[in-house]
Amino acid sequence: MRRIYILLCALIATACSAPEQEASNGRIKIVATTGMVADLARNIGGDRVEVIGLMGPGVDPHYYKASQGDLARITDADIVLFNGLFLEGKMEDIFAKMARSKKVVAVAGGVDEKNLRRPPEFLGHFDPHIWFDVSLWAQTVEVAVASLSELDPEGAEVYRRNGEQYRARLDALHQWVIEQVGQISEQQRVLITAHDAFGYFGLAYGFEVVGLQGISTVAEYGVNDVTQLVDRIVERQVKAIFVESSVPVRSIEAVRQGCLNRGFEVVIGGTLYSDAMGGAGSGADSYVGMVESNVNTIVGALR
Repeated sequence: MRRIYILLCALIATACSAPEQEASNGRIKIVATTGMVADLARNIGGDRVEVIGLMGPGVDPHYYKASQGDLARITDADIVLFNGLFLEGKMEDIFAKMARSKKVVAVAGGVDEKNLRRPPEFLGHFDPHIWFDVSLWAQTVEVAVASLSELDPEGAEVYRRNGEQYRARLDALHQWVIEQVGQISEQQRVLITAHDAFGYFGLAYGFEVVGLQGISTVAEYGVNDVTQLVDRIVERQVKAIFVESSVPVRSIEAVRQGCLNRGFEVVIGGTLYSDAMGGAGSGADSYVGMVESNVNTIVGALR
């Protein structure tokens, strides 16, 4: 950790003393943390930007630690976009230092705090998983448009137009989700996953959401957590539970086995994309595709 901190200080000093470098092929260099943020940047920036995503498919941002290569990429970028709300954990300390020499923006800053969850188990912090409510994620578009326009005034009209088109697409996606989940009876709208990432999804689309772990996967689960979750599944006669692409499957397997030990068979309804999008060709390698994949999986298992 000390070596990374020393390297960070050196990189910041270099960034402050060296002349500003031109973007690759004349394009704005954007470094984004999660796949969702990178996808947002590409949709708004279009051909005027080059986007580098730090966290690929299956990567858990709660645990992510910046490599020396990441620090070099951040230093070389014209702008850094990250989710914020402490999703990226200790990386936010790095961003705070980098903000002294370059534009660093938390896209979640565009969401009104009154619409954010602050669960007691998150120790005073907001729930960072805003992308599970499409209408909330749509509010990040304005942040991206404004940030890129300020950095690149000549492209402001392009960013504005791209933002309007993408916002319209997200508004349509939000309505589509509402229509799809309407196929599930209210009794069966119980979404059980490895960690409590889907709280905004539950509020927006009418689900009771229960995670084995807390909002952050840094928190460990214990025998009592499994037992309580098994009790709820058996009591509610839940049809299916779900694994997550960025969380080890053993946690949900333990819950399924606990239900079997109680004489109740619950199936694993599929894999949901929670803190990371899917890989290339998965159909979940964009934000829109990720939402569609999750909703189709949930509806198919619970209706």
